[in-house]
Amino acid sequence: MIKQQLHDRYLSDFTRYLLKLDPREGGRVPALTELSKELGISVTSLREQMEAAREIGLVEARPRTGIRRRPYTFLPAVRQSVAYSLAEDPARFEGFADLRIHIEESYWYEAAALLNAEDHDHLQSLVDEANVKLNAKPPQIPHDEHRQLHLYIYAKLDNPFVQGLLEAYWDMYEAVGLNVYNDIAYHKKVWDYHRRIVHAIKAGNLQSGYKLLREHKLLLEQRA
Repeated sequence: MIKQQLHDRYLSDFTRYLLKLDPREGGRVPALTELSKELGISVTSLREQMEAAREIGLVEARPRTGIRRRPYTFLPAVRQSVAYSLAEDPARFEGFADLRIHIEESYWYEAAALLNAEDHDHLQSLVDEANVKLNAKPPQIPHDEHRQLHLYIYAKLDNPFVQGLLEAYWDMYEAVGLNVYNDIAYHKKVWDYHRRIVHAIKAGNLQSGYKLLREHKLLLEQRA
């Protein structure tokens, strides 16, 4: 009953068709002229529906491979929506950043507990790489490592909505220019927290890691 309501209220003919395909088996969509005959709707309407689906990452269209269904990800849809919102009012970034903080805090214990020794080593390597950049002459801002570290901690959660929201946050972080903030003393403080957070994860002391996570978020407010 619920599935049928979703089909009827929110999905187009094209997206309903996509649900019948298995992306693991190629997920190939026939030519729109062929699909038009199968579904009984115009090619023009199908093309509009296909483009809408492509914009939110449900399909990809390439010259040689044609149209194919993609595995689901929340990122394209939320990124497009948030980008529009921030273009309308950049001050809304604070609200999105606050949402990201609450997401990371809420999922901290679940996410950190899923990480294994290999994951711990990867997090440590990101901390080490960041410190090399910060201590270089001239120093460099380790933004890529910053993004990777935060996303990697939550990478094993089986929740595409959490993943999509967190990834969209870092895309918007870059779009509003926070990744070029060049106070090296500030970045060193941030990465000292990161070092201690990773140490807590490796030691299995997730309560300490959670406390450090909450404390280090205050640095963003202090630099304003």
